[in-house]
Amino acid sequence: MAASLQEVQANLGATLTTMAEMTVPATFGNDAAAIAATQSAVALYDRSHWGRILVSDGDRLRFLHNQTTNAFEGRKPGEGCDTVFVNSTARTLDLATAYVLEAAVLLLVSPHRRQFLLQWMDRFIFFADKVKLQDITPATAAFSLIGPESRAIAEHLGAADLLDQPDGTHRTYTVNGATVRIAVGSGLALPGFTLIADAVHAADLWTALVAAGAIPLGETAWEQLRIIQGRPAPDHELTEDFNPLEAGLWHTISLSKGCYIGQETIARLHTYRGVKQQLWGVKLAAGVPPGSPLTADGERVGILTSCTPTSQGYRGLAYLRTKAIAAGVTHVQAEGIDGELVSLPFVRHEYI
Repeated sequence: MAASLQEVQANLGATLTTMAEMTVPATFGNDAAAIAATQSAVALYDRSHWGRILVSDGDRLRFLHNQTTNAFEGRKPGEGCDTVFVNSTARTLDLATAYVLEAAVLLLVSPHRRQFLLQWMDRFIFFADKVKLQDITPATAAFSLIGPESRAIAEHLGAADLLDQPDGTHRTYTVNGATVRIAVGSGLALPGFTLIADAVHAADLWTALVAAGAIPLGETAWEQLRIIQGRPAPDHELTEDFNPLEAGLWHTISLSKGCYIGQETIARLHTYRGVKQQLWGVKLAAGVPPGSPLTADGERVGILTSCTPTSQGYRGLAYLRTKAIAAGVTHVQAEGIDGELVSLPFVRHEYI
């Protein structure tokens, strides 16, 4: 019997853990080397515990156009984009990547969010709507190649036509006899590609990617990367306390597409420069619990939402008052620990 993906990963030194009801590598014992590979070589991250939802039938593009922040009407198969699910007051529910297929849209959503989003979307499907939802997470696997050498691996897999294409561009290829969808984008502001295939081919595909030179990267290293990069996550930066403009997710928002859930709030915030807080990175002298207030000169200026140790010390994500940033605040304190604000590659702070 062929080895499972988890057995293959364990043989590579993985310490396995459970996330979103699936077994994933917590670490391969190489976190520093794997993170370094994202800058100068290529790392391989298992995203199989992230949700994959198919939205199909005739009204699929109109439905997602009306339910999320980005524009979908007029998009063609092979295109893709990031988009945000928000509630009626534009508070964030999840950041998703959407791939437009011939007869469906494939959503890659955050761990722990697929059941919530399936139920959320189902609430807005009415009798006359031609929209179907299907959870294909258990039947598929998803991996991301992260780093500059991911281009060479994409070429090796026969996907040279994807090089230099816009993020979200995707096509299917045959890799060792298996059909694999390869998309431009790593899920971070780092070069890379995301691969989605049937779960039965997961172990062989992982093995092929490692053989091609990818360095396995576990969940602990991913958490460090996403905080350093500034990718917001549910239950941390994506909650009903914050909106997508505050999270710096300008690239996910269409300001011209018209009415959708949360549109009035987002339009008003944009028109009247009403973004009262912004997501920033924080270098910290020691670990601080998320939820801790940030102060500057004794005045509260924000709140810490994530914190992790890295090889260069502790790093966090925090929402800072826009007025504090405008006033030139660059150093903060949290629970008596000194911190320095740093910019984040994944987010934007300016208006468009």
